[in-house]
Amino acid sequence: MQFYVSAAFLETREVIEIAKAADDLGYDGMAIPDHVVNLETLATPYPYTKDGKRRWEPFTDWPDPWVLIGAMAQVTTRLKFVTTVYIPGMREPYSAAKSIGTAAYLADGRLELGIGVGWCEEEFALMGQRFDRRGKRTDEMLELMKQLWQPGWTEFAGEFYQTPRLEMQPTPPTIPIYVGGLSEIALKRAARNDGWIGDLITTDRALAGVARVREIRAQMGLTMDGFTILTPLTDAFSIPDYQRAEEGGITAILTMPWMFYGGPDASLAEKIDGMKRFRTELGLDD
Repeated sequence: MQFYVSAAFLETREVIEIAKAADDLGYDGMAIPDHVVNLETLATPYPYTKDGKRRWEPFTDWPDPWVLIGAMAQVTTRLKFVTTVYIPGMREPYSAAKSIGTAAYLADGRLELGIGVGWCEEEFALMGQRFDRRGKRTDEMLELMKQLWQPGWTEFAGEFYQTPRLEMQPTPPTIPIYVGGLSEIALKRAARNDGWIGDLITTDRALAGVARVREIRAQMGLTMDGFTILTPLTDAFSIPDYQRAEEGGITAILTMPWMFYGGPDASLAEKIDGMKRFRTELGLDD
């Protein structure tokens, strides 16, 4: 079982120090969320809470993930970085591919691209991108970006994007693509790619998602070998809890270890101490 530390809702400068500590302590990765702006008023309900309200307060930091990953990569040696999740459909594909590819190049193969199709129609509108058909457009963007990340010349003729013969440098190492979301269509999109990212869900619900992804991949003639399942779990706190998750096919846990000790208002020093205690109590340093 791998453990990734979530950078959600942290102060931007804290994230660099948390990444250095995670690298030193033996955590496997850091997870970076994505929003460009936080609009004061929304008609679109947030889909991951019962009341439709956002999980964060106004003026919470949302640093650009690729700038942040480029910075973290320079102060770590083994830590991986995953976006939880980046919304390609809010951008045009060429600048997105350039930013992602540059961060992957600077991270020397330690970048994992977690994507979603997005939920906030107003943010799409602000960014000048269509909200309708965003799923199909996202699929085409991923196909195009994979080609842009290859060495040599690229041409692409899709439904949404027409690309003349061009090349994009630097060429990054291979970038695995994980898909976030809880819907059936999200699980199908994940099954076509390299991994699935869950939300704040119970172990039972996560394992049901794993089973469904396994079923879809089997129908496609694919196994789960090398396929990543990364999710936070709302009811996993002990070694038996994580063993059950691992036995069910979950390969990585997304966590904020300080929440078990100092809570959301913990100081930076208390956060790092919580990261140490978490590993010690789970026997991860044995």
